[in-house]
Amino acid sequence: MSRINWKAKQVKLGSAIVAAAVTLIIGIFLGINFNNFAPYLGGKLSSTNKISWNELDEVYSTLAQNYDGDLDKDKIIDGAKHGLVEAVGDVYTEYLSREETTEFNKALHGDVGAGVGIEMGLRDGYVHVLRTLPNNPAREAGILAGDILYKVNGEEVYNWASEEIAEVVRGAEGTTVELTIVRDGEEKTFTLTRETINNVSAYVTYKENDTAVITVTRFDTDTGTMVQGFAKEILEKGTKKIILDLRSNGGGYVSAARDLLSLWLDNEKILIQKSKTTLVDDITYSARGKASFENIKTIVLTNSTTASASEIVAGALKDYEKATIVGEKTYGKGVVQTMLNLSYGTTLKVTSAHWYTPLGNTINLSGIEPDVEVTNTYDDINHFRDPQMDKALEI
Repeated sequence: MSRINWKAKQVKLGSAIVAAAVTLIIGIFLGINFNNFAPYLGGKLSSTNKISWNELDEVYSTLAQNYDGDLDKDKIIDGAKHGLVEAVGDVYTEYLSREETTEFNKALHGDVGAGVGIEMGLRDGYVHVLRTLPNNPAREAGILAGDILYKVNGEEVYNWASEEIAEVVRGAEGTTVELTIVRDGEEKTFTLTRETINNVSAYVTYKENDTAVITVTRFDTDTGTMVQGFAKEILEKGTKKIILDLRSNGGGYVSAARDLLSLWLDNEKILIQKSKTTLVDDITYSARGKASFENIKTIVLTNSTTASASEIVAGALKDYEKATIVGEKTYGKGVVQTMLNLSYGTTLKVTSAHWYTPLGNTINLSGIEPDVEVTNTYDDINHFRDPQMDKALEI
């Protein structure tokens, strides 16, 4: 590739629409049973939910009779399942094959295996490096936020989805991968050795002036209890302010978000779920008797890839005026996905409800506006500056 005008400018990190920590971006999941998802009348599916497959049979029969080649029936059936669900037109509703289900579950629990430590996302038509993770191969080699991912092992990937690029970047620990990036219109190639990525879902650090910073990268099954475990130490240190960093947290389990919120809210309404398939609203409350942070000054950091379960936390703390939101407007994912197990290890991830904040506000497609707007640029990240954190410490 000769010099190309890639227009790889330093832009706001928060303007990225899709982000992934070298893995798939993950949504929120509530335990809605299947009977509530598929309405039944007298124990049988309503006739309005039935569909005739005669036309599909006709397509396959005509294909089989006229195609000059071998047909793989398993691939055709799997493709038809993907197409059926994709035709719904909802970006969050997906059919996952057995292999895709396995990878999805691994990503949900932070099991990304070995990689190079890159978070990537779509911006201006190309997948950019959003940030590199500390103590991982990409940062040590000199890959920077803002770089465009152009080739992997010599194959052009610049027009692939971030999830597809992440899949080929990952591999067995100790193996190498060649990444070609474009920076300021020039190609640069790096040969990196894959390492197991340290990918904990939450951790706590301390700043001067009695401030604890709780960083939550995703809402895994044990994230809420993990942060609750930090609470004793945080209180023993005489902490006067807590900064809850939810930036680039794409979500996870609502139960984990509930456990986290229970540190600030005592038996309060945190989530209202509405669905066409249920007759009554499903309301989620925080736990009772665990709100050890309820009187501690709290700042929540957000950006445009703070999504889903992270928005549940930020929205509830904002509604109850328990925290000041600093950073950028959140992603705006106010819908709920339910994971439904199908035959042969496959899964249907379906949008089954919309959720609302405790005051009844929807954030879907609109996000949560920060109380104090502060942006981070790629230049800030590459020079280890963090104006959003600086503002949170200042407040």
